[in-house]
Amino acid sequence: MPGKTLFQKIADREIPADIVYEDELCLCFRDINPGAPTHLLLVPRKPIPRIALAEDDDQALLGHMMTRIAGIAQKEGVSENGFRVVINNGPHGGEAVPHLHIHLLGGRQMQWPPG
Repeated sequence: MPGKTLFQKIADREIPADIVYEDELCLCFRDINPGAPTHLLLVPRKPIPRIALAEDDDQALLGHMMTRIAGIAQKEGVSENGFRVVINNGPHGGEAVPHLHIHLLGGRQMQWPPG
């Protein structure tokens, strides 16, 4: 069995992080290499490797995480002007850690197309 991912270690408090939100299902912390003035990562406590590997049983968890984003963005002061929510999947999608995570980016004008 592979070891814990970086994000599991953060959730288990084995590695420090600047945590801004947590509940029984997920944890949100500041990205250590931010791509915007506000750059947070929301991760499930359950180790799901990537969105493409989520199962039907994960539907409630994924919905919970998506509904937490708005409240976290409001608390961080980026709701009024807008923010971006990103989920990377696999190497070509920009995934760096094999643990599902949602990026919340704000505090500046986002460009399109991304990447």
